[in-house]
Formats: sequence, structure tokens, C-alpha cells
Amino acid sequence: MNIQEHDQYAIFKQKFFDWFLTEEDFTNLPRIIQALITLLQKEFHLLDVTFYVLNPFKHAFEPEVTTNHIIEQQQEKYMIPFDDQLKQQFDDVVVIDDESEIKTVQFGIHFSEDSLGLIRFQLHVRDMIPRSLIKQMRQDFLKVFARIRKVSEVLSEEKRYEQLHRAATKIHASMNIGDVLEEIVKTLKEVYPTFTFHLFLSYDSTTDRDLPIKLLTFENEDEHMGAMQAYVTGQIQLHDSLVHKKSVIYAPIKGAQGIYGVIEMIAPTIMELPEREMRFISLLANTAGSALENAKLYEQSKRLIADLQLINETIHHLNTNLRFQDALQFMIEKIKTSFDAEEVGFIILQEKERKVLPGSTAFFQSREAKAYVDFVFHRIQHPRDNLFLGDVKIHSDHAKRFRSLMAVPMMRGMMKGVAIVLHQEAYHFSFDMFKLLQSLIHHSTLAFTNAALREELERMVITDRLTNLYARHYLDERIQRSMEEDGLGTFILIDIDNFKKINDTYGHQVGDEIIIQVANIIKANIRQNDIGARWGGEELAIYLPKVSINAGLSIANRLVQKVRELTSPPVTISCGVSYWKKNRADSVKELFNRADEALYTAKRTGKNRVVVQEY
Repeated sequence: MNIQEHDQYAIFKQKFFDWFLTEEDFTNLPRIIQALITLLQKEFHLLDVTFYVLNPFKHAFEPEVTTNHIIEQQQEKYMIPFDDQLKQQFDDVVVIDDESEIKTVQFGIHFSEDSLGLIRFQLHVRDMIPRSLIKQMRQDFLKVFARIRKVSEVLSEEKRYEQLHRAATKIHASMNIGDVLEEIVKTLKEVYPTFTFHLFLSYDSTTDRDLPIKLLTFENEDEHMGAMQAYVTGQIQLHDSLVHKKSVIYAPIKGAQGIYGVIEMIAPTIMELPEREMRFISLLANTAGSALENAKLYEQSKRLIADLQLINETIHHLNTNLRFQDALQFMIEKIKTSFDAEEVGFIILQEKERKVLPGSTAFFQSREAKAYVDFVFHRIQHPRDNLFLGDVKIHSDHAKRFRSLMAVPMMRGMMKGVAIVLHQEAYHFSFDMFKLLQSLIHHSTLAFTNAALREELERMVITDRLTNLYARHYLDERIQRSMEEDGLGTFILIDIDNFKKINDTYGHQVGDEIIIQVANIIKANIRQNDIGARWGGEELAIYLPKVSINAGLSIANRLVQKVRELTSPPVTISCGVSYWKKNRADSVKELFNRADEALYTAKRTGKNRVVVQEY
């Protein structure tokens, strides 16, 4: 190297050093190398300079930065195979002489054991640089690249950890799962702008926000094997797709209590990640896991409080002496609103027969529901059996196909049955919802049982045991209330003709059967709000609220005919009829007396007839 060449090279180094001192961002290594080769081209009158990086998967050097626009636009075309010849020449300065005036010079650079670079430049033969100067240049480039690379890595690492710290602060500041997931994706894009990301999450960690989220399932295992391995093992998985020419990293999102998902990071090319990079990705994923866990725990605690409030309010309401039907209707509405359920059914067993309780949604009143009810009762054989199915397949003729199913048994005292909750969408109910439903049904079954027992007790108090007609005292109360609230009513007093003769001929047991037969005929021929009662002995009574005397007489005559035709052994009845109207002074006692007088007249005038007693 002569004095002139030495001075020229010293000027080159001085200019690069001056540029180096003014540079503030050393995290972008390719940009620094671009500045270096641009200066090299200018100072030594080179035609172009290209810096190549070895792609170990392609066994070739790819252009990383260049001053040649053609190479920049067609990088694939200008790749240099890392063949045996190049391996032998790698540590030497090689001048490729193709007997033209344009010469190509190249030399290799070792960054590390697994990272190699190549400098190649072209120049005119008149500007040819002495080999000794190129060798010196190579030695200096090795030192410069090594130090710049080291500085770049340190600064880049520092910058990324600053980003991670800021992200961790933001992520942990929120207790909303959606906010946490959004911040995770934002941080990943900042740190790895050239990568593509997906979050594999379980059902209870998803959100309705527009984020690159995939459902973590065991379906399509081959397609997402890396994600499943990372989720199961808790370790980062690195897969190289030779077909798509990309590397894929799967990092488990780990918290202190478990693994909540997997981050899928798709690199733009196949690449080899150093150990420090893997550690950083692991730390980033663990930070995300910790924040997601905190958000989930917070939301779970809020949900638990809300669930306890729901159970408390529901049971408190059910225990306010509601009628059984009102309690059931309240419970069904609560389940529909709290669980966003489409269909809710309560089915009980009565003498081994299944009965859909009134108030269950319309679907359970249809024939198509039988397939679902059969399925549930076949699966639930024990009070501890419960069903929680996210994608159930039940054949039904119904237009709707319900895929989400929850079923909880009701087993307490006289109450034996099951509550069934359905939705068309698969996996619509979470496991937390299922646990809440279990608690609600467990606590409410006692309230239902108490309501049913209370109503049964009330029914027994106001019901005659032999005939299942109302008792005399209940009849008196209803007539008294009607005379206070209604405008008119008709009372029919009934006596079975020659009843003593029936007892003497057939015995008292047949006599009781006759009374029951007449009572059943009465129940079959009056309205639901009419009052059929046992008056005493073989005497029965009917009160018809808001019914005129003419309509009452028609009913009485029909009863006389039906009893004559339908009883066995055949008997007849006599009826005494009285009535009242609002505009006349009257009382329950006087109403009874008039009917008694009419009955006496009917008996005295031949029996098997109806007699009315006017005021």
C-alpha cells in the first residue's frame, strides 16, 4: 500500500468515523451497513457494492443491502450459492476476472459461528484497488461490523426491554381481558414489525374485539401441532415450514396458575433465532400470561360476586311464599336472562311418567323436544349426574338444532326431575355458567319443594278426601267473597236419591263409590272457576259465580240427566237451586236456606228433578 493509497483509505475511515459520531440510532444494523458501503463506493469510485448475508436454509448468500438498484429489486436472481469453492475462498480476497474491463471483488466476513456475511463490489480496471488495501479493508470491516453489531444488539435489546417494560405497565394497568389482549398484540407488532401474529386462546379467554385470535382446540392437530405442543409442554416451539419458507414460533402464554393460550409468531422468512431472542420472546409471553391471568382472576371475582348476588336474590324471591307456578316462571325467566338461554325446560317424574311443567319455554311443549328430554334422562341416572355439553349432536325433526346443552337434576323430597337449558350456538355456555346453574337449581329445588308442599297442604285443607271436591268451609268462604265482589251467582244443592237404600242393598263401600261417581260428573260439567263441594253425607253442592239463574238451571238439569245415565249402579239426584243479585239484600245463610227449601220440595214432589226457590 503506497502513501497515496494509505491517505485515501485514511480519509475514507475518517469520513466514516465522522458519520459514526453523528449517528444516534445504532439499533438498525442494515442501515449502518448501507451507509458504510455507500461511502465505500463514493471514495473508491466503485460501480456498486453489495452486502450479503448467509441464509443457512437455502445455503446461499442473499443481498441484505446494496447500492445497485437492479440487485435491490431482483434479490432472488442475485443470490450467491455457498458452494465448496466459495467456502474455500471465503477467508481470502477474491478478484473474479472475466477478462473484461469490469472487475468483481469479494471477501467474506465472520459475524459468529453461525452468522456469515459477504462483501462484493464491482469497479473499473482503471480504478482497481491493490489487494493489500482490500485485505486491510477486510480486516477493518471485520472489526467494525463486529463492534457495530455488538452495539446494535445491546441497544436493540435495551430498546426492546424498554418496550416490554412500557407494555407490561400498560397491560397490568387494565383488568379487562379485551384491553390486555389488545395491548399484547400491539406490543408484538412494535417489537417484531415484520412478523405475523395469532393468539391461540381457550373459549373463556376470547373477546369480541377485532384481534388476530384463533380458538385453541384439539381439532386439526396436524395443522396446529406446534401450538398444541407449546400449550401442553409450556415450552417455546420453533417450527420451520419449508413449503411456505417461513419460521413459526409458538410461545405459551403462562401465568402462575396455568397456561392460558399460545402466541403464534410467523417470521417473514426461514430464520435461526439466537438463544437471547428466544429468552426475550419467552419473557414477553410470560408477561402477557401474568397480565391475562390477573384480568381473568379479577373478572372471575366480579362474576363470582354477581353469581352470589344472583343466587341470593333468586332464593330470597322464591322463599317469599310464591305459588309454585309463579316460582317456576320466575326461575325460568332468571335462567333465560342470566345465561342468554334460548330454551329452558323443567321436567319432573310423576309415577314414572315425565311431565313438562307449565312455564317451560315453547320448545319443551312440542313433540320435537322429546329427543332432547329422552337424551337427558338416559344420561342422568343419579342425583349427582349433570350434563354440560358444548357441541351435542341429537337427532330431532325440529328446524332448530340445539348444540349447547346444560342439564341439572332436581332431587329433593317429593321433587324429582331435571332442568334443561339449550342454545343453538355451539359452546355458548361457559363452565362458570354451568356451575352457577348447578347452584341455582340446588338451592331453588328446596324452594320449589316447599312451594309444592305448601300448595298440597292448602289443597288438602280445602279438599274433601273422598270426592276430591272442595270442603264445606271453602265453599262458604268463596260464596261470601263472591257476594262481596260479583254482581250475581247461582247455588245448587244436590242430594242422591234413596241413598240409604243403596247402602243397605250394596253396602257402604258401593255407596262411597256412588258419591265419587256423582262428584266426578259434577267436576266434568262445571267451569274451572266454579266451586264443586261436598256438603255433607250424600249431599253435594255447586256454586256458580257470575252465572244467572237460567244458566244455573240448565247446568242442574244436565247434571240430573248425566247422573241418571252414567252412574253404576244407576242412581238419580234431586237439585235445589237458589240465586242472588247485587241489587237485593241477601246473605250466604239465606241463599243456603232457599236452596235447602227447593231441595226439600224436589224430594217431596218425586225426586230426580230440579226445583228453584225464588226470593
